[in-house]
Amino acid sequence: MRNKIVLPLFLMIFSLLGGCGYNTLQSTDEQIKAGWAEVLNQYQRRADLVPNLVNVVKGYAAHEKEVLEQVTNARARVGSIQATPELVNDEQALAKFQAAQGELSSALSRLLAVAENYPQLKADGLFRDLQAQLEGTENRITVARNRYIQAVQAYNVTVRSFPSNLTAMLFGYKVKPSFTVENEKEIARPPRVDFGGTPPTPAGAGKQ
Repeated sequence: MRNKIVLPLFLMIFSLLGGCGYNTLQSTDEQIKAGWAEVLNQYQRRADLVPNLVNVVKGYAAHEKEVLEQVTNARARVGSIQATPELVNDEQALAKFQAAQGELSSALSRLLAVAENYPQLKADGLFRDLQAQLEGTENRITVARNRYIQAVQAYNVTVRSFPSNLTAMLFGYKVKPSFTVENEKEIARPPRVDFGGTPPTPAGAGKQ
C-alpha cells in the first residue's frame, strides 16, 4: 500500500522538476564544464609552445631582451593562476584569468613581429613549425571560447527565465560570467580617420 502511494509521488515530483527546467539546468551546466575544459586545454597548449618559441628566437635575436622577457613573464603570470572549474563561477577571477591570457597574446604578437627583422630566423624550420602550431592554437582558442560563450548564454537564459528561474533559485543555480572582448577599452574608443593628405578642393570652389 505504501509503495502504491510513494511511487506515484516520486513520478509526479520528477515530472514537475523536468517541466520546471531542472533537466535543462543540468545539461547546460555540463556543457559549460565541457566548454571550459576545452578552453583550458587550448590555452595550456599555447603555454606549452611558448618556451620553445622563446628559445628559438633567442638563438637568432638574443639582444631582443625586452621582448623575450615580456613573453616569459607573461607566460609565468598565466601559469600562476589556478584555472579550476570553480573559476567560471567567480567573475573577478575569470576577468583576472582573461587579462593574463590577453597579456600573453600581446607579448606573443610582439615576439612574432621581431622575427620580421631576422630573415634567418624566419627561414628556420623549427621556428616556422612553432609559428604554424601557434597560429593553429590561436584559432582553436577562438573556437573554444565561442562555444563556451554560447554554453554560458544558454545556461543563463534558463536561469533567468520563468519558471526555470524558480527551480534555479531552489537548487542554488546562479548566472555565470562569460568572456568579454580582450581589448574592450581599445575598441570602445572612436576610430580616428586620418588620410594624411590635403582635403580635396570642392568642385567649383574659387570660380567667380
